[in-house]
Amino acid sequence: MQIHDLPYPDPGVPDARSGPRFLWWLFRNQLGGQLRSLAWGLVHFVSVSALPFCVGLAVQAVVDRSGSRLALAGGLLALACAGSAIGDTFLHRTAITNWITAAARVQQLLARKASSLGSGLTRRVSAGEVVAVSTGDIEKIGWFVEAVSRFTAAALTVVIVCVGLVVYQPALGVVVAVGLPVLAVAVLPLLPRATRRADFQREKAGRATELASDTVAGLRVLRGIGGEELFLDRYRSASQEVRHAAVRSARMWSLISAIQVLLPGLLLIAVVWHGVGLAREGRITIGELVATYSSVMILTYPLRHFEEIAMAYSFSRPSARRAARVLSLERATSEEGSLAGDPPSGDLYDPATGVLAPSGRLTAVVCGDPDAAGLLAERLGGHPAEEGTSVLLGGVPLDELPLPVARTAVLVQDKDPVLLSGTLRELLDVPASGDIDPREALTAAQCDDVLAALVQGSLGTEDPLDARITERGRSLSGGQRQRLALARSLITDPEVLVLDEPTSAVDSHTEARIAEGVRNLRSGRTTVVFTSSPLLLDRADRVVLVHEGEVVAVGVHRELVHKEPRYRAVVTRETPSTEDDDALTGVLEEIEETA
Repeated sequence: MQIHDLPYPDPGVPDARSGPRFLWWLFRNQLGGQLRSLAWGLVHFVSVSALPFCVGLAVQAVVDRSGSRLALAGGLLALACAGSAIGDTFLHRTAITNWITAAARVQQLLARKASSLGSGLTRRVSAGEVVAVSTGDIEKIGWFVEAVSRFTAAALTVVIVCVGLVVYQPALGVVVAVGLPVLAVAVLPLLPRATRRADFQREKAGRATELASDTVAGLRVLRGIGGEELFLDRYRSASQEVRHAAVRSARMWSLISAIQVLLPGLLLIAVVWHGVGLAREGRITIGELVATYSSVMILTYPLRHFEEIAMAYSFSRPSARRAARVLSLERATSEEGSLAGDPPSGDLYDPATGVLAPSGRLTAVVCGDPDAAGLLAERLGGHPAEEGTSVLLGGVPLDELPLPVARTAVLVQDKDPVLLSGTLRELLDVPASGDIDPREALTAAQCDDVLAALVQGSLGTEDPLDARITERGRSLSGGQRQRLALARSLITDPEVLVLDEPTSAVDSHTEARIAEGVRNLRSGRTTVVFTSSPLLLDRADRVVLVHEGEVVAVGVHRELVHKEPRYRAVVTRETPSTEDDDALTGVLEEIEETA
C-alpha cells in the first residue's frame, strides 16, 4: 500500500481486545511496508557503521605508506557514504509511508464504526474522546507502527557491528560487545515510571480535549446563562494539569536521554583507555584503535532508536487503548442481515412496545420520557440500543436486512441533528429518491427566513443554495438549524421517516405551518413523529401514547386529550390528578388559532 493508493478498499477487521493487540494487528497488516523499511534501514545503518572501519583502514594505510590500500579505503568509504545516503532517503520514504498508511487505516476503521453505530456512538463514549482518538491519537499510533521497523534495523545493526568488532579486533571487540548490551538495557528500569507518567499525561490531555469540545458545542447556551468564565476557568485548570503532567513526563524522558549520552561516553573512555594500553604494547595497530573508537562513537546513533521505540510505545499505548475501546463497540444487531433485495414497504410495527405506524399515514407518538422517546425512535429505525425483538416493516424484520438496506427504508432524524460546514447545496446533497425537489423540502420546512439569513451572511451570494453554513451551523439559531435538518430529511424521501421532536425549537405559528407542509409533502409515505406538541398532534392521522414502554392508548388528539388523563398530563404539562379545564381550553384554542 502506497500513499497514492489510499483509502484502503477494505481496512480489515481490527483486533480490538486491547491496545497492544491492536498495535500488533496494525503491524501485521503492513508487513510488506515494514519489511521494505527494515531493508532500507539495514542499508543505512550498516553503511554508517562501516565508515569507522573504512577510516581505520585509511589511517593504517597512511601509517604503512601503502597507496593501494589507501585507494581501497577511499573506494570503500565512498561506497559506504553512498549506501548511507541512499538508505536514509528510502528509509525515510518507506517510514513515512508506513506512518501515514497506518494512521489512515485507523481513521477508516473509526469512520466505519461511527457509520455503523450512528447516534448510539456518542451515548457510549463521549464526543470529545472520539475527537481525541481521530486526531492526536492516530498520529501516535502511526508513529509506533512506523518506528518498529527502524528499531529492528538499528538492533540488528548493533549485533552485526559487535560481531564484526569481535572478529576484527577481539581484544577491544569483547569490551564493546559486552558494553553495548548494557547500554541498551540500562534505561529499562526507568521505562515503567516514564510510561506511567506518559499515560497520566495522555489521560489529562484527553480530558482537556473532551472539556474543550463540550464547551465549544455548548457555547451558545453558556453565553445565554453567563457561564463562559466558569467553563473557561475549568479549562484553564485542566490545561494546567496537562502542563504539569507533561513537565513531569519530560523530566523522566530527559533523564533517560542523559543516561543514553553518559553511558556511551563512559564506554568510549574505557575503549580508548584499554586500546591505548594495547597499542603501546604493540598488540593492536593504530588503525584498529581508530576503527574501534569510531565504531563505538557511531553506534550511539542506532542506539538512540532504543529510546525512540520506548517513547513511541509509551505514547501510543494509551492512544491504542482508546482506539480499541471505540472499535470494540458493537451494534445490538448484525450489519449483514440474512435477507437480500429491495427495501420492504408496509406498516411499521414494534412488537416490544406495540407501536404501529400504518403505511402511508402520519403517526404521532407521545412519550412522557424524552430519553425513552429517543431510544424508541432509534429502535423503529433498526438501531436498537439492546438486543430484543426486531421491528417489522411490512412484516419483514429490520434486523434481518443488511444495514444499508434498512437505512434506505427507514430514516431517523434525532432531536439534535448536526449540520456540517459547507454550502447549503452540499448540505442537501444526500442520497435521495429524486422525487422531492430541494426547494419544495425547504418550503415545507418553513426555511424562507433561514435562506434569507444565509444569503445575508454570505457576501456576493445570490442563490441561497450557494450560501455557506458555518461549522455545525453555529451562526444559525436552534430553530433555524432544526428546520434545515428537517428539509434535508424530507429530500431523502425514505419509505419511512421517523422524526424525534422536529419542531421543539420553533414558535407555534411556524410549527403549525411545518406540520401542514410535512403532511402534504409526505402524502402517501409513512411518517412517525415523536412529539408532545398539540399543533403537530392535531394534524396526525393517528396518535399513539406510550407509557412505561408500552402502548396504552391509540386515537386522535382531540379524543385522547379529553378521555386519557396520562395523555393530557404529557400534552398540557399537568399531573394526571389535575383537572384544569382552563389549561385544556387554552390548548384547544391555540390549535384553532393556528389551524
